[in-house]
Amino acid sequence: MTNKSLKNKKIIISAGASGIGLATTKICLDRGAIVYLCDINKKFLNKLKKHPLNNKRLFIYECDASNEYEVLNFFDHIKKQTKKIDALVNNVGVAGPTLTMEKINSDDWERTIKINVTSHFYFTKLAIPMLKKNKGGSIINLSSGAGIMGFPLRSPYAASKWAVIGMTKTLAMELGKFKIRVNAICPGTIKGDRMIRVIRDKANFLNISKKKVEKEFVSMASMNCWIYEDDIGKTCCFLISQDGERISGQTIAVDGNAIRLD
Repeated sequence: MTNKSLKNKKIIISAGASGIGLATTKICLDRGAIVYLCDINKKFLNKLKKHPLNNKRLFIYECDASNEYEVLNFFDHIKKQTKKIDALVNNVGVAGPTLTMEKINSDDWERTIKINVTSHFYFTKLAIPMLKKNKGGSIINLSSGAGIMGFPLRSPYAASKWAVIGMTKTLAMELGKFKIRVNAICPGTIKGDRMIRVIRDKANFLNISKKKVEKEFVSMASMNCWIYEDDIGKTCCFLISQDGERISGQTIAVDGNAIRLD
């Protein structure tokens, strides 16, 4: 039986052309949603423009999520098509540097915070009036296990993801009376390009093999497993759907029960 739990729901997804964002986009479309996505990567955007639902139920825009003017322009495009939305998925983020704090460049720290936290502010501020016009909806912020436990050698990333959880819980308090649900998803070790780079950087910093670092990452979950991008996409869809209509203010770990980050 085809799952159409998101039929005609209008969803905005940041960084939606690759990784978790792309997985979420595809699952939302499969379940009947109308998706407005942006991404900074032209290569990924051009590839996605070949999707059969492009300009039908999928609308694609180039946007630097850390640039407030570009985010405003993105929302202006959306408002030409609709005045209200059902959901916002704040997915944009970067891994940041893999170093001890005394070796981190200030520009790298500030860039990580701006992309991982301030971009969420830009998107959420503009999405809230559209969700209010809809008389309810869902905001999903992508955090991380690092936002629950911390993460050695990744202090800017961990700090940014803790901030996302703080913003999530505060917004859930502020917006509950408008039937707007706000939750954070904390993915575990995602099998994908970003984690390949993180493993490479950690192996280089510690002067050990990438294979050893990869094995250590997997062993951080009691289920001893990778997490996949589709796992996060499916969780987003559940929270957006009617099945998640009483869930708000939660930090939801999708991580195979992470028992440590080191």
